[in-house]
Amino acid sequence: MSDQAPTPAPDPAPDVAGAPEMHWWQAFKIAPRAVRWSAWTAVGLVLVLLVLAAAVVGVVRRPLPQTDGEVEVPGLSASVEVIRDDSGIPQVYADTDADLMRAQGYVHAQERFFQMDIRRHVTAGRLSEIFGVNALETDKFIRTMGWRRVAEEEWALLQPATRDALTAYAEGVNAYIADRKPSELATEYAVLGLSGLDYTPEEWEPLDSLAWLKAMAWDLRGNMDAEVDRVLLSLDHTEDEIAALWPEYPYNDHPPIVSGGGVVDGVFEQNATGNATRNPRRPAYPVEVVAALERVQDRLAEMPELVGSGRGIGSNSWVVDGEHSATGKPLLANDPHLGISQPGVWMQMGLHCRELSAECTLDTSGFTFSGVPGVIIGHNADIAWGFTNLGPDVTDLFLEQTEGDDRYVRDGESQAMEVRTEKIEVRGAADVELRVRETIHGPLISDVSAEFATVGANAPTDEPGERGTGYAVALAWTALDPAPTADAILNLNRASNWDEFREAAADFAVPAQNLVYADREGHIGYQSPGRIPIRRAGNDGTMPVEGWISANDWTGDYVPFDGLPSVLDPEEGFIVTANQAVAGEFYPYLLTKDWDYGYRSTRILDALAAEGELSLEEMASLQLDSANPMAETLVPYLLDLEDLRSPYYRNAQDLLRDWDFTQPADSAPAAYFNVIWRRLLELTFHDDLRIRTWPDGGDRWFRVVSEMLGEPAGPWWDDAETDEVETRDDILRQAMVEARDELTRLQARDPRRWTWGHIHRMNLRSSTLGDSGVALVERLFNRDGWQVGGGSSIVDATSWNAVEGYEVTAAPSMRMVVSLADWDDSRWINLTGVSGHPASSHYSDQTELFVAGETLPWAFTREAVEAAADDRLVLTPGSD
Repeated sequence: MSDQAPTPAPDPAPDVAGAPEMHWWQAFKIAPRAVRWSAWTAVGLVLVLLVLAAAVVGVVRRPLPQTDGEVEVPGLSASVEVIRDDSGIPQVYADTDADLMRAQGYVHAQERFFQMDIRRHVTAGRLSEIFGVNALETDKFIRTMGWRRVAEEEWALLQPATRDALTAYAEGVNAYIADRKPSELATEYAVLGLSGLDYTPEEWEPLDSLAWLKAMAWDLRGNMDAEVDRVLLSLDHTEDEIAALWPEYPYNDHPPIVSGGGVVDGVFEQNATGNATRNPRRPAYPVEVVAALERVQDRLAEMPELVGSGRGIGSNSWVVDGEHSATGKPLLANDPHLGISQPGVWMQMGLHCRELSAECTLDTSGFTFSGVPGVIIGHNADIAWGFTNLGPDVTDLFLEQTEGDDRYVRDGESQAMEVRTEKIEVRGAADVELRVRETIHGPLISDVSAEFATVGANAPTDEPGERGTGYAVALAWTALDPAPTADAILNLNRASNWDEFREAAADFAVPAQNLVYADREGHIGYQSPGRIPIRRAGNDGTMPVEGWISANDWTGDYVPFDGLPSVLDPEEGFIVTANQAVAGEFYPYLLTKDWDYGYRSTRILDALAAEGELSLEEMASLQLDSANPMAETLVPYLLDLEDLRSPYYRNAQDLLRDWDFTQPADSAPAAYFNVIWRRLLELTFHDDLRIRTWPDGGDRWFRVVSEMLGEPAGPWWDDAETDEVETRDDILRQAMVEARDELTRLQARDPRRWTWGHIHRMNLRSSTLGDSGVALVERLFNRDGWQVGGGSSIVDATSWNAVEGYEVTAAPSMRMVVSLADWDDSRWINLTGVSGHPASSHYSDQTELFVAGETLPWAFTREAVEAAADDRLVLTPGSD
């Protein structure tokens, strides 16, 4: 956009007086033969293109599912109704749990089978079968961790009812895909077929659903990236300098979820006290190790994001009791912040028994994962629940002293590794054999590729052993220990009170979550579940440790479930979880040292405390709060700069004078501030830090810069690449100048015409074909260009990465507000839509509403579902 007036269009050619009217076919009679031939050729090409277009439309529409009438489904014991509203959201009614699960599998496959198929290929380390050598490194890494193998071990741990549900769900998926060609299942298969892929999907297996839980756990695993970052920085910076970039959690400024409390005899008590954990000092790492770990981090960044990763990943969830609700009953809100894609992570659905009985136990509705039976987040007839990521430290990197190909040293003794060989099929290339080695700590991720081979080389230690060719690196991760998390999902769906809810949560091993709770009796609560390792005194989980010294091992025990923070009906009358610290600083167990710094949670807490009684509309409005906490801190310093070069720069500064610090999409001051923020981080830190550790601009950097602002001559402000010594005001002034110039280039010379949404865009792309490089394919599958407000570490958490630009990298993946007074008054919205088919009207029909901050009515009772019905499909028993 520029300030120049647009070039006027040329005047149309004048009419010729008296010229006879000529129809298009008459032109061929008077044109020369060559011209006539060219014209006929053009017409022919147009007709060919029309035929091709019709064929393309046919191909794109072919996978659209039947949503009306009747269809036979083998395996059903009786008919099942699937009622869809005008957003395509299905509500399923059956007489047994098994039929509900079969129907859920069938409907998931109708709408999202390609997404399901890709998910299972990722979790099994089999992407190379579809995408060739480009996916090989990802397959190697996942095979090394063994997600599928762990899922196989978990099968025997599950309750019989859970195994039955997984089996019935798989039967429903297979009933749908059985007689359909790949191109009838998804447009993506037709497009991939044009590239020469000869592929027929295999039958769905119950283990395909279990393995998906490992993908969730991987993306939400906690502080592994921070552990690597600290090592990268240790080469060039002191411990104090590194500590300044990871400030201690500000308990006084941002209260934890459960204030106070401790553990007595293994049970968390809110008024008890405990002992704070210490920070052991770790040795520095030399250049060889840092360079190797930098390559490790690059490789980890190439792993596919199934639900997203990075500092923007988190969630908001809060619940208020009846005294703080205009309805007289609790209200519960949730909006998980995950990676963005098209289609999105979630699919809305209801699962209802026509009559509750021992054979039919479910009456639940909410957000589901395609490929997994049950509802993940939502409510049933008695309780509601929401999730946010607890973010505990559940991974550690162990340096291993190896001997030969299959042995390692532990306490001075040689021990045998566990070794296995796996074959990876690669499309268009020879099969690849992968040799996987494991120590007591876990798989050697340094074996995944040649780039990892030098990780740990020459690492300094307090008690070094023989290095040989260098130390290997093992990954310890709780998700690699089999656990019955799938039991927890279905038991949450069935729970009817606080005790049953906690009993279900006790099985939720990974990823560890914050669970908020409300019930129709008026109770509200919080529970943190998950397997969190207990470390020995020499290991605080912040840096890699020496694996050959058993004193550094995990103890083998997890924080006991009853010892994890929990609260029922707190005196305040509300509970807020937004990835902040879970318990006070004297909580005796180490959960993590890398919490979110609590800006979102404090903003929500302040709003709830100020409101008194909240309506459902006010709860939904709070989810859209776009106040930037860093702006309130930084803007006064920016306004104090009185010596900007000219009115050209000062009129941009004037935007900030009356700004309320909120960031709607149409805000000019928000655009200016965020560009200043990005420039400030670049000018301050890029000269001092390695590229992999440059600031992303999120909550940690809010805290770091806030603490630096009080030191105008602090060392971080100086630009190491100049001969002068820069101060805080020098950097702030330069950031403002560069921001003014950048926005003039990107938008307009007049600052009043700037908008935050113009540069802060949400591009929803297919995770497989969305960056194919083929414009037609990308246009078919992607939905780009949404201008949104909010930002990083803001309640409306549309995160962006300051290293890369202003484009949204993570966002609320859905929003819901549940009314315990009347289920049918509840509201929900998905980031994209129900369907995974680009030709469907429900592919992205919720996105426009989502961007506008609107929600959809959430029908739950049969009467409300019938009133909203738009399509009705009856699944009838069919022959096997």
